[in-house]
Amino acid sequence: MNPRTLNYRMPPEWAPHTRTFISWPVQDSMCYPDDYDAVCGGYAEIIRAIAEFEPVTVVVGPDDRDKVAAYFPGAGDRIELLPIEHNDAWLRDNGPTFVTREDGEVAGVNWGFNAWGGKYSPWDLDDKVAPQILEHVGLKRFDAPLVLEGGSIHVDGEGTLITTEECLLNENRNPDLSREQIEEYLKQYVNIDKVIWLKQGLSGDETDGHVDNIACFAAPGKVILQVCDDPSDENYAITQDNLRLLADETDAQGRKLEVVQIQQPPRVDHDGKRLTLSYLNFYFVNGGIILPVFGGTAAETDRLAIETLQRTFPDRRIRTVDGMAIIREGGNVHCTTQQMAAGVPVPRT
Repeated sequence: MNPRTLNYRMPPEWAPHTRTFISWPVQDSMCYPDDYDAVCGGYAEIIRAIAEFEPVTVVVGPDDRDKVAAYFPGAGDRIELLPIEHNDAWLRDNGPTFVTREDGEVAGVNWGFNAWGGKYSPWDLDDKVAPQILEHVGLKRFDAPLVLEGGSIHVDGEGTLITTEECLLNENRNPDLSREQIEEYLKQYVNIDKVIWLKQGLSGDETDGHVDNIACFAAPGKVILQVCDDPSDENYAITQDNLRLLADETDAQGRKLEVVQIQQPPRVDHDGKRLTLSYLNFYFVNGGIILPVFGGTAAETDRLAIETLQRTFPDRRIRTVDGMAIIREGGNVHCTTQQMAAGVPVPRT
């Protein structure tokens, strides 16, 4: 049995949450371990911001529990520490995907995880995190026969999923599966009817083009897309191609898509590599949005991003955090988080 046969469906991220799960950094696995204290400060800022809107469960190594607790004095029930051994801190990608059904029951999908196509090792502990989270919250588990990171997909809650070919069709994930087989597994495990395939993610993205850096749904029939207007930038061709693809697309309900554009922040390089700066790596919380902003040369695009999101979501509070705090490690707010969908029964008419 799979979630679709039992009428479970992955809700959109803006649907109500019970809580957010997030993992604490592991110094040994960091790209820049000397930055550990600064990165921990960035995670603490994100966690405190989310806790203004909903409870947070922080996955911590058992030996780090007391140290992490010291970051959150007086947090009470808003911030819970859950001791689970893990290799790395990007819970969006190795955590469970929560699914719900109309009677309000919640379950979780446990995907295969291979550290972004085997780029980093070890990953054995990370592949065991999702089952332990689901056991902790006492939910039914569906083991999907597919390597997939949560940052590679977004859904609209009405049958449509958006992703990139660069990631989901990459041979370093599921080399024995065809595009059609991958689509079928997506239909079975998150209960969607149509996949919208963008070609690529952002230039320099070590995840092989996760969609959560370049596009997301704002509502059924509405997509937010990060764009670049500079023809000399590698992202210009990528984002223009995405604009053309979405202009010709319809969703699972047959609707033409409305596209909201957000201008990318200025390029920033570190240690000879481009950092994947993205406003689309924001995270929906109950009643709000946690948005990474970058400051400095990005002050103007920060302002435009805040204005665009506030205009798009007038009923949500835009809560900004320092987007430079953890980006050198390869991700940002959305990459660190995983929402536990609330089991809200659908009213009967």
